[in-house]
Amino acid sequence: MAEDAVIRVRMSQADAHYGGDLVDGAKMMQLFGDVATELLIRHDGDEGLFVAYDTVEFRAPVFAGDYIEARGRITRAGNTSRAMSFEAFKVIETGRDETDPSRAYVLDEPILVARATGTCVVPKDKQRRKGE
Repeated sequence: MAEDAVIRVRMSQADAHYGGDLVDGAKMMQLFGDVATELLIRHDGDEGLFVAYDTVEFRAPVFAGDYIEARGRITRAGNTSRAMSFEAFKVIETGRDETDPSRAYVLDEPILVARATGTCVVPKDKQRRKGE
C-alpha cells in the first residue's frame, strides 16, 4: 500500500468566501483532491480520476490566515479503484479577536476541521508502478 501524503498550506484572503474571513468547505475538498492525486502518482505513476466522495464531514471553521494540513492514505486498492481516507487539521491559527493583526498561534493540538472518504480510479493501461 502507498504511504500517506500530506499537504500544508496557509489559507489566503482569496480563500475567504464568507463574512468574517471564513473559508468555505470546498477548499478542504480541493486539498483532499490534491492529496489524492499525490497518492495515485506514488501508487500507480498516474494522476488517475476522482470518482466520488462517499462521506464528507466539516468539523470546525477555517479562516483566512490559518494553516491547514491535509492528510490522506489509500485504504484499499482494487484492480483499478483506490479507496481513500482524508483528514484536514488546523495547525496554526490566526489571532482573529486580537488588536494585533499579525498575531498567530501554533496549536498544541491540531484541530480536526474536515474528514472524508472517497474513491479514485486509475485505468489499467495508465498504471505504471515504481521500477517498471
